[in-house]
Amino acid sequence: MQAIERVVIDNSWITILLVCLFACVFLLRGLSAVRLKGSVSSLFNESFIDSEIEENSSFFNPFKNIVFIFSIVVLSLLAYKIYLYYNSTAEEGFFTFLKVLGVVFSYLTFKRLLEFLFSVVFKIDKKLDFFLVSKSVYLYSVSFFLLIAIVLVEYSKLNTLFLVYFSVLLFSIRFIFHAVINKKLVFSELFYFILYLCAFEIAPLFILFRLLF
Repeated sequence: MQAIERVVIDNSWITILLVCLFACVFLLRGLSAVRLKGSVSSLFNESFIDSEIEENSSFFNPFKNIVFIFSIVVLSLLAYKIYLYYNSTAEEGFFTFLKVLGVVFSYLTFKRLLEFLFSVVFKIDKKLDFFLVSKSVYLYSVSFFLLIAIVLVEYSKLNTLFLVYFSVLLFSIRFIFHAVINKKLVFSELFYFILYLCAFEIAPLFILFRLLF
């Protein structure tokens, strides 16, 4: 009788990663429980965005940088699971996740730097403060909800398809809410808003994920 090779996939690194993410949440709570609560509920709390603009606009603010890194890791884990779900030939494991993390980190970091530099160079930072801050804060809020969904998928009978539908729903809500609260700016500068979507949101994401998939 021919022996059958048994392949055991160790996903313990996902558990360790999730523990680190929850540790980030506790760290954020230690830095500012009020800002953490506001970040989680910002989709339904427009006043928090105004307070964030007044709080600290520094690029090196600790709370902002930690929640930014937190969001990158959560979105990378989401992309990793969706990548495996739709690509049956993909190799599962930590090194594949690192590849996805590199793509997401490069995309979000490069976009964040460009937005910051352009707003300062063209002296439109005050005009676009609310637009940029609301976009970032909404992304952080979505990331907190996605973390819960990832935990449910990882440790329950829910499959990755639930994660796909849930993430599409969350990002759709984020886009709609963001467009609504910035409707004056969007409609007054509709051409530039469309140009911004193509140049900063769609094109870089499409190129990077084409390289990944």
